Amino acid sequence: MSFWEYLGNRHQQLLTDAYQHASVVFQCMVVATVIGVLIGVVTYRSGWGVNLATMATSTLLTIPSLAMIGLLVPAVGLGVPPTVIALTLYGLLPVVRNAIVGLRGVDPSLVDAARGIGMSRVMRLVRVELPLAWPPVLTGIRVSTQMLMGIAAIAAYASGPGLGNEIFRGIASLGSRNALNQVLAGTLGIIALALLFDAAYILIGRLTIPRGIRA
Repeated sequence: MSFWEYLGNRHQQLLTDAYQHASVVFQCMVVATVIGVLIGVVTYRSGWGVNLATMATSTLLTIPSLAMIGLLVPAVGLGVPPTVIALTLYGLLPVVRNAIVGLRGVDPSLVDAARGIGMSRVMRLVRVELPLAWPPVLTGIRVSTQMLMGIAAIAAYASGPGLGNEIFRGIASLGSRNALNQVLAGTLGIIALALLFDAAYILIGRLTIPRGIRA
């Protein structure tokens, strides 16, 4: 069976796997972004806080994904829970690091001006600092998303959702006539999703970042 015939016969299952893959990555990125930005907000004014946050999230990223999911399975079981926890933890580092860089890069004179017109600390953060830090934060989100697209495939090891199931089925049946088609379909599907997400982030950047800041 040719690759195109395989796609025609399996398109419904592949679309379902692709939807699940995109959904779990998107949801984990939302959670990782919220947590990562909060960590950045709490730590960016403190040197030791920045070092601690960066070191902790960097350490998480050094744990092999297969090992991370394997360690989570006894605690939370198979399926979606270990997938969501692992992907969220892996997505933190780029967001945390870029949030800190963005917040530290805000011009102090702008913050002083906001303080001078009576803005509270929270208002300065929400109205001035976070909007100006948004471009590097968005870059961190893009990097994390591309990284999680690949890592999410490993979730199939723990019966997780997504296109990794197609890849694992192909690897498990190496030598059969459709093994290569399965691996290829899963891999190309993940690449296509990664490109679509990146294009969406580019569009979001154009819509949310003023031209002067982009320049």
